[in-house]
Parts: sequence; structure tokens; C-alpha cells
Amino acid sequence: MKKILADRMKCIDSSGIRKVFALAAQMKDPINFSIGQPDFDTPEPIKREAIRAIERGANKYSQTAGDEKLLTKIGGGLKAEFGWEKQRLMITSGVSGGILLAFLALINPGDEVIIPDPYFVMYKHLVNMLGGKCVFVDCYPKFELDPGKIEDAVTDRTKMIIINSPCNPTGAVFGGGQLKEIANIASKNNIIVLSDEIYEKFSYDGPCETIVKYCDKAILLRGFGKTYGVTGWRLGYAAAGGEIGEVIDQMIKIQQYTFVCAPAPFQKAIAAAMDYDVTPIVNAYRKKRDLIYDGLKDKFEIVKPAGAFYAFVKAPDGQASKFVEKAITNNVLVIPGNVFSEKDTHFRISYATSDEKIRKGIEILRKMA
Repeated sequence: MKKILADRMKCIDSSGIRKVFALAAQMKDPINFSIGQPDFDTPEPIKREAIRAIERGANKYSQTAGDEKLLTKIGGGLKAEFGWEKQRLMITSGVSGGILLAFLALINPGDEVIIPDPYFVMYKHLVNMLGGKCVFVDCYPKFELDPGKIEDAVTDRTKMIIINSPCNPTGAVFGGGQLKEIANIASKNNIIVLSDEIYEKFSYDGPCETIVKYCDKAILLRGFGKTYGVTGWRLGYAAAGGEIGEVIDQMIKIQQYTFVCAPAPFQKAIAAAMDYDVTPIVNAYRKKRDLIYDGLKDKFEIVKPAGAFYAFVKAPDGQASKFVEKAITNNVLVIPGNVFSEKDTHFRISYATSDEKIRKGIEILRKMA
């Protein structure tokens, strides 16, 4: 009998995050530290823009690369930020859509992709599904990038280095010195850098540096879902300057046969909403970060997150999966570290929830410790 499923399905498993998210739906009022989804509602002015776009008939396909007005607005910002005179740009179906398109355009079977560990769950599984090889670089215990370790991981098969800052799951924000060194390593070895900056607005202790400033072979991925509380709108963008811009052209080509385009009415809405000041939202999340860190630092080994809305906490006995099982029996949902890492020593907390829930969760976790 012929096999039904493609062999590539053996390379991936259902997301551990989604499994816990599904579990939350079955529980009665859990302390849900599992899903990385903003707890604030979409600001009213942004909702109004989406409604107006729908009412005005912006419900058909956009161009594959995206709505022209939105592209122009983003492009102007990127030119000011990076000085790109010639840039290629596209709107993607979320940053996750951009990651998939970039991987499809770049990774051949056998290509090596350097991934700092801990890492966003999607990287590993998509690289494996495409026949690439993940080369993990250990960033424990402080979750800092070590350019020397990155350089030691480079071989003649290295195709890409992934940088995610602010980082999911650790909340780490990488400094300009580290990023500049890694950019030099990439340039010297003709390696592409994929910079995943979905949380770039959520940087609490100063501006978020980007490796794109230092790297002539960088693909930039940013998004709108986390920033404006519109994760379900599925909107992000991919951009590159100089010779690497041709990769964006190939990603647009693949988008024609996959996503077709990002959701059209929401592209119209985001173009108008990009001037919305998110400073109060970021300030509120800085307070949540401080609440989590101050509440756990004397009971757990925890590195203070500098961005995003996650903390990566060491389990008291160093066995995260067992600790997570125990937490769930205490009505607290957290994610075991082996979802994001080759190790299972830590667990991830998403503090994208109410301050009240955070305080209750802290109380329970402290008792467990």
C-alpha cells in the first residue's frame, strides 16, 4: 500500500505552545502564561480604520507584494532608518509567513542554518522540513550572543544565521557590539542573516539595536500583530537592500503560489494606523516585566528580560517538563523549555496577561518553588 503522508511530515510535530493553548480552553479560569498574544484589545482608532476599509470595498486581492500605500509608507521609514536607496519590500501574512517564504527561497537540502539556542519554535521545524540542517549555538545561562561561538559554528555549508531580537522565548535584546561582530562574520563568509524583529517595539531598557544596520546581506522581518494587538490580522513585512534584494523578489514569486497576498482590508487599516503611539502599551508591558522579575527572582534562577513579553525561567530541579506538569495541576499554564531549545531545563512565561493574573501566578509559582 502506498504511503499517504509525505516523508517531510516526520520532521515536524504539533506545536507545544498550541497544545497548551488548546488545554487552556478546557480549563476553568487558568493562570495562562502560555500563549504569546497581547492581552490588550486593538486600539479603537485602528479598529475604525479596518471597518472603514471593509466598508469602502477593500475586500479583494491586493497586489502580491502588498498594498502600494502601505509599501510606500514602510519604505520611507526603512530609507530613513537604514539609508537604503534601493530596497525591495513585501507585505507578508505575519512574520511567520515571511519566515516560511524566506526559507523556501533560500534553503536547499543539506544547507546549514545557525540558530542561537533558545530559539523561536518555528525555525527548527521549518529548516528540518526543507531538508536543511540546524546548527544550534548555546546561549545559556545568560542568553547572550557569543560571536566567537557563532564563528566556530560556520562551515562551508552554512547558508544562514538567524537573529531574533528581542528574543522569544528569553526576552533577550542583543547589543550593537555583538551584532556588528556577527555581521562581519556573515559578510566574510558570504552568509545571509535573517533578522526576526517581530518584538522590536517592546524593548524596555533602551532602543532595540538591529543587525541590519551592520550587515549587507540581511533580510529584515517585522510585523504589526504584537505591536497593535492584531495578531489575527496576519500582517508583517520583509525587506532587504542592495544585492540581497533579489531574495525578496523570489519570496514574492513564491507568495503568488502560496498566500497570494496578505489580508487586503487590514493592509489598508495598518497603513493608516502606523502613526498610532504605542508608548503607553510598551510602558504597561515594562511594568508587567518588572512584576514578573521582582516576584520570582529570589525563588528562581531568572535573567531579567529586556524585551518582548517573555521570561525564560530555570526549573528548580532543572527538569522543566516535570515542573510544567506540576504547574498545570496547580492551574498555571507555562511552556516547557524543550519546545524552544535542545535543553529542557527552563520554562517560558508569557506575561501578556492582566496584572492580577500575573500576581496570582507568581504566588502559585513561588509556593511550588
